[in-house]
Amino acid sequence: MPHALTELKVHTLTKPAGTASHQLDADVCVVGAGVSGISAAIESAQLGRDVVLVDSLPVLGGQMVNSLIGLFCGVYGNGPGYRQLTHGIFDGIFADLEASGDLHVNRGHTITVTYDEVALGRWVERRIRELGIRVVLGASITGVERDGRRIAAVSFATRHGAVRVTAPGFVDATGDAALAWEAGLPCRVPERTIYGSQQIVLEHLHEEHQPGREELAEHVHAKAAEWGLVRRDGLAFFFPGRNTAVLNMTHIPAPLDPVEASAAQLDGREQADRVVEFLRAEYPKAFGEAKVRSYGLPGRRQTRWIKGSHQLSLDEVRAGTRFEDAVARTAWPIELHDRADGYVWETFDADHVHYVPLRSLLSPDCDNLVAAGRCADGDAAALSSVRVMGPCAAMGAGAAHALDLAGRDGSVHGIDLAALRARLAANVDD
Repeated sequence: MPHALTELKVHTLTKPAGTASHQLDADVCVVGAGVSGISAAIESAQLGRDVVLVDSLPVLGGQMVNSLIGLFCGVYGNGPGYRQLTHGIFDGIFADLEASGDLHVNRGHTITVTYDEVALGRWVERRIRELGIRVVLGASITGVERDGRRIAAVSFATRHGAVRVTAPGFVDATGDAALAWEAGLPCRVPERTIYGSQQIVLEHLHEEHQPGREELAEHVHAKAAEWGLVRRDGLAFFFPGRNTAVLNMTHIPAPLDPVEASAAQLDGREQADRVVEFLRAEYPKAFGEAKVRSYGLPGRRQTRWIKGSHQLSLDEVRAGTRFEDAVARTAWPIELHDRADGYVWETFDADHVHYVPLRSLLSPDCDNLVAAGRCADGDAAALSSVRVMGPCAAMGAGAAHALDLAGRDGSVHGIDLAALRARLAANVDD
């Protein structure tokens, strides 16, 4: 029986003057919990390292989960061979989500893999907990302490108070090179905006009537002005058997200014709503009863990245240049979204593979920081082909091993590259 009276007491407090930050000490601090950061954290923990994983969102998974990307790209080579180019966390994700029916393989010029974002989010959370990785969520960088060429500590603000993390090694997997930027390290930005996307999940569809990819793109192009659509093509990724789809049919700015970034999020949702109206009217059999199940967080493709010891070039991507210090590879096309109404899409032949060198993940001015994912250095076109999830996860794993080989006091610029290559053989060797 419930009690009629509770004895719960309430206290009145004020914040004590000079309250100290919550202090965490680790072997590796990974900032950013998207696919590259998750990969770096898991790989470091599997190496026996004590890991602190920090993200500005209140949840794990970054854009992979929370921007509703819905598609793993760049993990496989081109057809007809379709060999898997990145292993590591993908081996576990693919096995577990396939077993639960939350994965679907699509074969075209390459293999892409559709996934259920809820199932993937829970996979990430469970794996992080299994490995004992300490997590700090909803945390934004407020300061970076440097000791010469080394980062000594990073401070964060959370709604629960300040946090300070010290570690001999750091990974910048923020997507916007926020850690490198706040540390005063040189970074690159494009001369004009590279557009992101407002993804949405639609439900109550009739997938048996879905339009073909080329048909949809052509129809959007013909009708975009009439419907006020910014992006003049688009993709709808149906999840077979569920009558749901992820839409990638918008182009939204990705500013680094905080007010402009917030405005871009609202604009992205308006764009997405116009796309839904268009689809309901133009494809009533497939989309007539469509309803938005969820809006993703704004998807950001390329915003700010480090100035590395080596800038990966478009020529190196096209040539498939092999690097002695390669940490990742992919066959994904050049995919540069620097025009609001269209984008560059340059595919490669069946045997093509291109690589990312460790030097593109390293700032020449810091000995214990490795960038990963979208933070790596490349020219705009080159980066557009290696910022997808396959090579981003491989870069995260490469960052973990580079820091492990450097040790507590060594430099990531001076590690044994043969040892690194041996460790990363599954992701870089034929």
